Amino acid sequence: MSKYEVVIGLETHIELLTQSKLFCGCSAKFGGPPNTNVCPVCLGHPGVMPALNRKAAEFTVIAGLALGCKIAPLSYMDRKHYFYPDLPKAFQTSQFHHPICVGGGVTLSDGRVMRLNHIHLEEDAGKLLHERGKTLVDYNRGGVPLMEIVGEPDLRSAADAAEYLEILQGIMRTVGVSDCRMQEGSMRCDVNISLRLPGAEYGIRAEIKNLNSFVSVRQAIEYETERQSDILDAGGEVKQETRGFDAGTGETYSRRGKENSDDYRYFPEPDIIPVRITPATIARLSAQIPELPRARAARYTESFGLSEKDAALLSKYRKVAEYFDAAVAESSTGNGKSAANLMLSQMFAKISTEAEREEWSPPISAGRFGELIALADSGKINGSAAKRVLNAMWDSGKSAAEVVSELGLDGPAVDVESLCGAAIAANPSAAADFKAGKSKALQAIIGYVMKASRGKAPADEVHSVLIRLLSE
Repeated sequence: MSKYEVVIGLETHIELLTQSKLFCGCSAKFGGPPNTNVCPVCLGHPGVMPALNRKAAEFTVIAGLALGCKIAPLSYMDRKHYFYPDLPKAFQTSQFHHPICVGGGVTLSDGRVMRLNHIHLEEDAGKLLHERGKTLVDYNRGGVPLMEIVGEPDLRSAADAAEYLEILQGIMRTVGVSDCRMQEGSMRCDVNISLRLPGAEYGIRAEIKNLNSFVSVRQAIEYETERQSDILDAGGEVKQETRGFDAGTGETYSRRGKENSDDYRYFPEPDIIPVRITPATIARLSAQIPELPRARAARYTESFGLSEKDAALLSKYRKVAEYFDAAVAESSTGNGKSAANLMLSQMFAKISTEAEREEWSPPISAGRFGELIALADSGKINGSAAKRVLNAMWDSGKSAAEVVSELGLDGPAVDVESLCGAAIAANPSAAADFKAGKSKALQAIIGYVMKASRGKAPADEVHSVLIRLLSE
């Protein structure tokens, strides 16, 4: 175990889900042929006049409210100067002195609060493509609205950092300001990390730039912790610098000396008027914030008796959670556990990717799914039959009642006692094996009952009746 305490602060960049860019009317949509979503404004041509995207500012306020930030009644844009090919203006329009959101925090699963310093709004830079010894620039991403969430150095491990980012991602998706697809770069982060002896002053930090997966964040922190520890143990001094991360080797590498804020020569942006946010605007935007993932998951465990794992899965994506809530409400029985079991075991197998679950548009409406849950809860079909019905509904687009009728599952209730007695008589060998202590032999008798009842016999009841009869 290391004698050093790891001190970590994250700067998380989140692209906002606006239709157009931050200061012009160009499309902010991801992808497209290089340099097609561009214009004189986002390319920084001389004499152009930018105009701030109102929706981007509102999304930043919504994010801040969801994270418990104070919203500044008046904020300003600044110019951040640095010379790099991805910035055609040679400066980035950002915020430094007066950001939109101040303070706030993210609560981890163990109750610790990871404080936020602020959230500011800025434009994204272009993308550099390195091919065959040449560097090409795609400015499609340049000018896309970007929100930077700056955390305090409260994180103490790679696990803390990963959990913080997952919670942050879930909140941003739920409030609808970003899709946070790390593989597309709409959520990425810079890790500031230093080591110190417990109780000592903060050490010299290194910043690892542009990490775009939870795995990369974990690996970069773990490697950098070991690298800095080795330097300090040898009596050396860690350099303040910017480092990159090689996902292939799992190692960080030096890129350049770390800049300070003075190096960027911030000054107020003269071409953009201040952002004024009134109490009425805050109230309007606050009313748009839905139930957040953690609160929703807690409600699922308390109201429906779901496990924490299942509740977290259902509350991770807003559209999944809304579908689940609607289906339970439509079921008339309000049995969230039945709905959760079918969704997680059957629907999640069919809708398996992150992007698909974000969109969540199954061919079965929430209302029809609720009808299926009601049939299962009323005992008209058992759990096994419910899965068959759901699969048939998925493929055919028919209602639960129609499928139940077509499959012949809507006849008179089965006599479980008689079926179990007949199954034991028809399977004497399996019955003898079970009585001799071979518990697996019971499955053959259960299978016989289910086949004889055409799947209508409740599996739990069949199991208990067979155990009782075989014990007599």
